[in-house]
Amino acid sequence: MTAFGRQILIKAAKLCDLAVMVWSFGLASVLVLYGTPGFSLADLLSMRVRVKNFALFAGFLLAWHTIFCMFGLYESRRLSVRKAEVLDVIKATSLAVAIVCAAKLIGRLEMVTPVFLAIFWFISAATVVSSRLTIRYILERLRVRGRNLREMVIIGTNHRAIRFARNIQAKPALGCRVLGFVDQDWHGMETFRQTGYPLACDLERFPRLLRERAIDEVVIALPMKSLYLEASRIVALSNEQGIVVGLLNNPFNLTLLSSKAEEIEDTSITLCSNSTENWQHLVKRTLDVSLSLVATVVFAPLFVVTAILVKLTSPGPIFFMQERVGLNKRRFRMCKFRTMVQDAEQRMAEIEHLNEVSGPVFKIKKDPRITPIGRILRAASIDELPQLFNVLKSDMSLVGPRPLPVRDYEGFDQDWKRRRFSVRPGITCLWQINGRSTTPFEEWMKLDMQYIDQWSLWLDLKILAMTVPAVLKGAGAS
Repeated sequence: MTAFGRQILIKAAKLCDLAVMVWSFGLASVLVLYGTPGFSLADLLSMRVRVKNFALFAGFLLAWHTIFCMFGLYESRRLSVRKAEVLDVIKATSLAVAIVCAAKLIGRLEMVTPVFLAIFWFISAATVVSSRLTIRYILERLRVRGRNLREMVIIGTNHRAIRFARNIQAKPALGCRVLGFVDQDWHGMETFRQTGYPLACDLERFPRLLRERAIDEVVIALPMKSLYLEASRIVALSNEQGIVVGLLNNPFNLTLLSSKAEEIEDTSITLCSNSTENWQHLVKRTLDVSLSLVATVVFAPLFVVTAILVKLTSPGPIFFMQERVGLNKRRFRMCKFRTMVQDAEQRMAEIEHLNEVSGPVFKIKKDPRITPIGRILRAASIDELPQLFNVLKSDMSLVGPRPLPVRDYEGFDQDWKRRRFSVRPGITCLWQINGRSTTPFEEWMKLDMQYIDQWSLWLDLKILAMTVPAVLKGAGAS
């Protein structure tokens, strides 16, 4: 499953839960009212919907959504047992019903009776639990088949780390793959080597590992008593690049008297995460898909004309496909209309000394590799239009930090800049509306961090609106 698929699943779960609550509320109402003497179905259908009741029900929806989020029902449940998820669902639905009961005590809700509350609770709890268990089963089957995997690195090579890795390996339904271990040399290293697990690097080289590999999660299994400072450094390094960090339960190696001690140690606590999933992300992705589809249809004639011009004016393919670094440093093939000669990549070394911008990126105003028609396409930003296909494939978003070539990424000299890869790259962002190629590299990176830290749906809409005049002016295009 792609990152887009995971986000859609989360959003679908939220909508499904609210739909279940609405359906449960409605069914409980029908059952209670239908059981009232002298009350018929015709009476139910003829009831008027008052504005006050509509507003009250909207308040219920908001409260229910907040409660479900509060109980962590939309966080990853890969490492939790079914019982824990079922209990959380029951707690959440019970509190949701309690909200309705509180509204009854505050206002006049004649329909809310003890019988209604009991029916509402039973239907909602049973339905949400059933849907969650069904989704969990489907996801487990997908993970067993190698889909929707999370790449994981374990910090530490002690017996707790090894046991955690073995449990992960023994449960393919969790969908976690251990890329390797990170630790310094110690007296137990020989025992670790006998397990056959790969040692990715030592603690000193951990920052380099983060830069070079696509890692979804870092799990810390170090003994906190002796290596607290090292563990805190790892948390800071991972957080700097927007990578999720987990900590094995019982980090201080306390003696656990419970019979469930191993089960407790097999779970991890999330210390830091870049995820800020909310309703705005669903709207953002919906806008990405819908606007990209509309734009593709609207600009279809322009696509055809541009393709013909590119093909007729210079030898080579119509599209330029280049490997770029995307979400979580995973690489993808970005599509643009070709604006340079066919062997532009091979001629890069010849003109690299002409670079006119600071930092690892390469840009020159009068690049000799650009074709005559390519210069026009770049000035009007028409060459960027095929990236709409990347948006539809979920490799990119309409708004987000620009995806950089692998060459530019490898030239990064500071890790804080790599946090830009913790969000999906986009066609346009603050950089595009603030000068583009005329903006110094350091300022460009700061604009990306500003976008990540201040992100909102309103900011995306504002950037999209400001991109149009920026493109028409052609400022900074090269």
